[in-house]
Amino acid sequence: MDYVKLGHSGLDVSRLCLGCMSFGAAEKWVHQWVLDEEKSRPIIKKALELGINFFDTANVYSMGASEEILGRALKDYANRDEIVLATKVHQRMHEGPNGAGLSRKAIMSEIDKSLKRLGTDYVDLYIIHRWDYHTPIEETMEALHDVVKAGKTRYIGASAMYAWQFQKALHVAEKNGWTKFVSMQNHLNLIYREEEREMLPLCKEEKMGVTPYSPLASGRLTREWSETTHRSETDQIQKSKYDATADADWLVVERLAAIAEKHGVSRTHIALAWLLQKEPVTAPIIGATKMSHLEDAVRALSVKLTSEEIALLEEPYVPHPIVGHH
Repeated sequence: MDYVKLGHSGLDVSRLCLGCMSFGAAEKWVHQWVLDEEKSRPIIKKALELGINFFDTANVYSMGASEEILGRALKDYANRDEIVLATKVHQRMHEGPNGAGLSRKAIMSEIDKSLKRLGTDYVDLYIIHRWDYHTPIEETMEALHDVVKAGKTRYIGASAMYAWQFQKALHVAEKNGWTKFVSMQNHLNLIYREEEREMLPLCKEEKMGVTPYSPLASGRLTREWSETTHRSETDQIQKSKYDATADADWLVVERLAAIAEKHGVSRTHIALAWLLQKEPVTAPIIGATKMSHLEDAVRALSVKLTSEEIALLEEPYVPHPIVGHH
């Protein structure tokens, strides 16, 4: 496993991050394909054995069950000082007023609840899950700064927003002497590359760590176009992301398959290898519901694509509607 700094911070993270949305309780969550605790723990343990030290979850994943499962597994299998633990805040956690968003009230309440579920005194990276259109960004950034100063998180990050919003947040923090973000977790893969227009150049300029989610397009980059899985048949969020552009995306996947065949590796290797060479990507967030998903992802670290292969993969791409910013 390779380790790199997360953006301009001094934090060392593995080149792959294990996303923990896959772990939880199906009855508490929109996704019916998540693994329960018994099936989740061996995957978390295997990730640690493979050298992954970076784990990403969120308060909303299975309404807290993901945090609980991850926290217990890390306590049993890992040295906390070597682990980089990230969780997120913004999405609705209860009905009624103040049940979602990035107000001072919500942030202060949710960080304590997350820490309790994770069974730890602090997280290493606290991420705002989306932009809050109903709370002044000054209020959010000052609250996040206070969370850092209280020792409840070491660093802060952001996820899925427009570049102008991210820039505004960075400016507000700098102007007031508050803690600045060190990372951006955005939607990026071979069939969704809209982030290359504004967000990636901004992150490169500001020396942000970039931790893309959905690096394999919810599995669409890993198999024949006609193949289905339990997830692909039941995941409505995945359908909303990719169904509208399926005809154009198929051309990209065809080329991906051809290059994978040429290298004698799986499509996962090539899709992740492409992402790993894309500046300024730090650590793609990989989801895993099988041991083979982890092992495949780690093997991708040794695959090197030529500039010609990269051009071939990128050439059929067509502009896509923005997905994930709301």
